[in-house]
Amino acid sequence: MLRRSLENRDAQTRQLQDAVTNVEKHFGELCQIFAAYVRKTARLRDKADLLVNEINIYASTETPHLKQGLKNFADEFAKLQDYRQAEVERLEAKVVEPLKAYGTIVRMKRDDLKATLTARNREAKQLTQLERTRQRNPSDRHVISQAETELQRATMDATRTTRHLEETIDNFEKQKIRDIKVFRNSLYPPDYTSRLDIVRANSKSPLQRSLSAKCVSGTGQVSTSRLRKDQHTEDDDADDEDLDVTEDEN
Repeated sequence: MLRRSLENRDAQTRQLQDAVTNVEKHFGELCQIFAAYVRKTARLRDKADLLVNEINIYASTETPHLKQGLKNFADEFAKLQDYRQAEVERLEAKVVEPLKAYGTIVRMKRDDLKATLTARNREAKQLTQLERTRQRNPSDRHVISQAETELQRATMDATRTTRHLEETIDNFEKQKIRDIKVFRNSLYPPDYTSRLDIVRANSKSPLQRSLSAKCVSGTGQVSTSRLRKDQHTEDDDADDEDLDVTEDEN
């Protein structure tokens, strides 16, 4: 009876181990890919900023009519980079960093699993010892009673650690579901739709762009208020070389 109970709990532990391993694998992959996506988006934003500045430099050398058209285009293109910058910041803060935190969470769950396995192995060992004692010394009640007491202690410890593991894995699964929902919702800011509609409206209305350019001072240079926390170097391109090769082949 007790032996069958041990076998059932072992099967349960293997299922919990598989659940933790699954999260460790896939969340790790998601973290790496999201981080690579953020780096590439940031580099695309940087290239777009260079393009905006170059357009404005070129516009300053042209006739007034062409100059105004170029500057209007540069202004709208610069606004798109503000949205791209917001995307980079949100993904870093709301997706990449929380995914990184799962490395620590998974290690803690593995420690809980290890403690449970240790307690169950001790219980199984005490059960085996009791069975051998009964076979070898069936009339020695003192030795048998001692072995039964040790088994009882081991069983209580294994039960306690198993209950704790079940609770912590249950909380782990609930947290995982909550975080996945947060990841999905965090991809877009609350006013994403309205802001996107504004951009689309501006892009479809040349008259509005012209009026806006007359009312707003400035040359359409990239805003210096857009703080760049991530200054990317050539090393970042090497990090994503494999992904770039795949994209080129496709």
